[in-house]
Amino acid sequence: MRFILAIVFSFIFSASFAQQSTLESLDSINNGRDLSSVGRLSFDNGAGFCTATLIEPDLILTAAHCLFDAQTGREFDIDGFEFQAGFRNGRAEAYRKIREARADPDYRFDTKVTIERIKHDIALLRLQTPIKNPLIPPLAISSLPAAGENVGVISYARGRMNAPSVQNTCTVTARQDGVLIMNCDVDFGASGSPVFVIGPDGITVVSVVSAMAELGGKKVSLGTSLLDAITEINARLYPTDDLNGNSTRRRDTGAKFARP
Repeated sequence: MRFILAIVFSFIFSASFAQQSTLESLDSINNGRDLSSVGRLSFDNGAGFCTATLIEPDLILTAAHCLFDAQTGREFDIDGFEFQAGFRNGRAEAYRKIREARADPDYRFDTKVTIERIKHDIALLRLQTPIKNPLIPPLAISSLPAAGENVGVISYARGRMNAPSVQNTCTVTARQDGVLIMNCDVDFGASGSPVFVIGPDGITVVSVVSAMAELGGKKVSLGTSLLDAITEINARLYPTDDLNGNSTRRRDTGAKFARP
């Protein structure tokens, strides 16, 4: 398995090969409303974007590298971020600015993609005000699926930045050290996209897209485990009460965890 990953990293960010895709555009209100908790995360005052997911009313989940300028390696100014929940064709179901962002404490930004970077490529961003619209419910988090299991991905990406697309079925082709290799169809902008499974309780998020690559002439995507990282990152966020000028500290996360 380590030999496979070495091949993946040698092809990171190379040109794409033709591959059959099962992406479905969610470009209408009725078609995409059930997935409005996934949105476009605009940064650098609209110069770029990633994909993010609402996991509690004032907290969104994305990839840690979305916080950094790829040219300079510096973190973007927090004032330049905006979460656009359910963004489709120029309009979002809700718009929120960001007041705090934290990456996994073990994440180190580097243009070189490695297994260690992908393992920690997770960030949480606190919204300035909560989203309390019942049509935009936070999604629960669950554990990684095994190799061979089916997952799905919802993403914005290059060429489809004005509406999300969903791939309901792609496959975990391998799993190593908490990192998934999947045959899901992703592109630039899909960083931070939720990898999900559908169970008795509906959609639960099992990973976020961290990188794309090619393996054997086919596109693959890579993501990492969320459960422990979200708890660790949340413990380092300023509690909502502190940000509001109060002294009470909230140390627990309101995110829902769905465990098997």
